[in-house]
Amino acid sequence: MQAIKNFFGFAGECVLVFFRSLYYLPTLPWQFTRLMDYCFNIGYKTMPMVSIMAFFLGAVLVMQTGDSLEDFAGANLYLGRISGLGMSRELAPLISALLLAGRVGSSVTAEIASMKVYHEIDALKTMNVPAERILVMPRLVAIILMMPIVVGVAIFVGWYGGAMAAAHVPFIAQPEEVYWANLKHVVSFHDIIDGQIKGMIFGVSVILIACTQGLNTKGGPREIGMSVTSAVVASMVIILFLDFVLTRVLM
Repeated sequence: MQAIKNFFGFAGECVLVFFRSLYYLPTLPWQFTRLMDYCFNIGYKTMPMVSIMAFFLGAVLVMQTGDSLEDFAGANLYLGRISGLGMSRELAPLISALLLAGRVGSSVTAEIASMKVYHEIDALKTMNVPAERILVMPRLVAIILMMPIVVGVAIFVGWYGGAMAAAHVPFIAQPEEVYWANLKHVVSFHDIIDGQIKGMIFGVSVILIACTQGLNTKGGPREIGMSVTSAVVASMVIILFLDFVLTRVLM
């Protein structure tokens, strides 16, 4: 019972942090340098790892599907369709968000938790500078700007990985032209937008959880480590839950 109470209490705090951050949105032009720094960290530094994961995930998806369909004559023609829809609607936003939770979410939690434990947040309050204004709001804007780009790159790299696997794995040996033709036949721009919407919502959830967990940290170095672990685990669980909900809503 206490665990359920703590969960809803933390969820309420995340919502409050979100709306407090929105209140300071008009101050964003004066924080342009900070915003660009967060965009660089969230987008540019995350993109290489996301691309590697997406490429091999797309390739593995095509190989596994091709192996399963090998006994059905002509079924390999659907590889492009399966890869196209799977990457755009589901896998690209999911792996991007999970990597974001592990890389960016952990670092954000550690940074804010350290500031909280060592009283830097209190120092900001004494100078009448709310933490939500300079620590949360720019990160939320950065994730909203960058996550659709990261997911878009993951989608196309995953498609390309699938094309490479289809063309060069011996038991599939499907020309790239056939793969791309089948992919284009079924995948629409709407499917790509759905994936980017998912990724953006996942990203906002990760940043809110990381910031809220950091702001609530008390104690010392041990508690900072516990906060980082809690934030990453909570982010991954919420990502999977939201994935289920958004899949049903966007179908």
